[in-house]
Amino acid sequence: MTEAETTTDHDTIRRWASERDGVPATVAGTGDPGILRFDFPGGAGEDELTHIEWDEWFEKFDRENLALLYQDEKASGEPSTFFKLVKR
Repeated sequence: MTEAETTTDHDTIRRWASERDGVPATVAGTGDPGILRFDFPGGAGEDELTHIEWDEWFEKFDRENLALLYQDEKASGEPSTFFKLVKR
């Protein structure tokens, strides 16, 4: 695994997720909005995740004082979808 980076920058987060075809989402049944996630192709899908708008995702992200810990690429050089939401 390559080094992970941490950011709170909305543009960086949106670009990172979008480059991997990620959609902002929450875990189904965890509130409105609930636990924040991204839905990537081949991931949990809409059965377990509820897609939301970026504005709603970032509103909760900022309100909860979160940061995104993410990996840009795997050791093989392929784009990575590894991420974790952590407290700032």
